[in-house]
Amino acid sequence: MKAIEWLTLITTLPANSTAARMRLWRAIKALGAATLRDGVYLLPSLESAGEALHALAADVRAADGSAEVLHVAADDAQDKAFRLLFERTDNYAALIAATRETAQNEKSLRKLMREFDALAAIDYFPGEAREQSRAALAKLAARLSPGEPSTVSGQIRHLKRGDFSGRTWATRKHLWVDRMASAWLIRRFIDKKGTFLWLESPADCPPDAMGFDFDGAAFTHIGGYVTFEVLAASFELESDPAIARIGTIVHCLDVGGVPVAEAPGIEAVLAGLRAAAPNDDNLLTDAGRVFDSLYQNYQPENPHE
Repeated sequence: MKAIEWLTLITTLPANSTAARMRLWRAIKALGAATLRDGVYLLPSLESAGEALHALAADVRAADGSAEVLHVAADDAQDKAFRLLFERTDNYAALIAATRETAQNEKSLRKLMREFDALAAIDYFPGEAREQSRAALAKLAARLSPGEPSTVSGQIRHLKRGDFSGRTWATRKHLWVDRMASAWLIRRFIDKKGTFLWLESPADCPPDAMGFDFDGAAFTHIGGYVTFEVLAASFELESDPAIARIGTIVHCLDVGGVPVAEAPGIEAVLAGLRAAAPNDDNLLTDAGRVFDSLYQNYQPENPHE
């Protein structure tokens, strides 16, 4: 096991700096830093960790405290001891146990996926436990959302929107984020004359329909892209900054990955619409208004951005 360099943040804050102390504590927790003693925090020497610790040091100094970021060259024994402070196996074990609980639903699955992403982001020495957790989540997703597409490899082809006018577009019924957003993108930018067919099973897709977001569909997950992103890239819409921004939200809510600040709020709104809609046609209409509003809000010239 090769020894690595470490970073320490050494801080002191005035006794009355309650707000600054709380900001520091929250930031340290979010980074997954180890606490060596009060005011002394440890992270592996990574570029992102260094930037984060220097930013925290600046915040501490702005609150009339003192802060230094130091590089530490640990010997083998110290390195081994430091690594143990970042052991995440018990956290992954708890997550895996949660996936096996009987009272699971799609909402709890999304919560567990967010927990996994947050844990993986601070897992500086990943091992088998992380892959076991990922597999357990995939198994739960397959049970709760049958027909959810797996990722395939391949190139995304550029297509002409004019060749797809007035088509029938088919996807699995009981729409959720990726299918909602993809259907909105199709209706709004790709095929305004198109109609939609909601399938009980992907096997029910007519041969002449344009399937999306299921295995074997014309448009589905490719590489690191969810269906919304694949559609945007296929029809050369990804250069639109508002569509690209919506894509980051859809990606985050569908498969996890990089957190997006507004994603949980949008998820709550869409979940409410889904619970209230009598069918998928009404749901698409209601969700379309949400995505229309997001698209307008994310325009580059929008003063609220």
